[in-house]
Amino acid sequence: MVAATGEDRLLAGLRDGNELAYETLIQQYEQPIYSLVSRLVDDPSDAADVVQEVFLKVFRKVACFRGESSLKTWIYRIAVNEARNQRRWLSRHKRQEVTLEPEPGEAQGYGDWLEDAGRSPFETALDRETQDLIEEALKDVSQPFRVALVLREIEGLSYEEVAQILEVPPGTVKSRILRGREALRKSLTARLQPPARLAFACGRQAEESL
Repeated sequence: MVAATGEDRLLAGLRDGNELAYETLIQQYEQPIYSLVSRLVDDPSDAADVVQEVFLKVFRKVACFRGESSLKTWIYRIAVNEARNQRRWLSRHKRQEVTLEPEPGEAQGYGDWLEDAGRSPFETALDRETQDLIEEALKDVSQPFRVALVLREIEGLSYEEVAQILEVPPGTVKSRILRGREALRKSLTARLQPPARLAFACGRQAEESL
């Protein structure tokens, strides 16, 4: 007889309506799901409402979960779908969505810019600014590419896990991540470049000072 895993016990408790199991689930997944959703919705202030809806759906549908994927993968799939639904609702009721469609290309991943441990306060502050810049640039990435990029580069999921969450082949995941990295690179490049008019004015001033 195979011993029950922690996930098996958690699932059994959820299906039985055990309050401790619900608390355990929230403690284990609330922060990762919030982090994921806040990067997928257009306005991070909407993330809390979306996360609440995610867990409501988990609680309502856990009895129907058949274990065809891990519990984590299943919850992440619900989170991605809820973030997508929220964006569609906003698109219909508040504003038209503007997306960026980049060409395929190689580029650095998100993790290459993340803060390293053990740095000086100055370097830490600089990294914080860089991280904020990346978070803003991430919003320019077309939604299908952004989702794959966040799941892989930020959440650290495997290609297979991302494929299960998005319900697409692993090859499609790799293609979306590739294009997402390139879109992120282009957005960061554009944000780091000074406006053309300002650059021209600075050039004129430099010439006049000679």
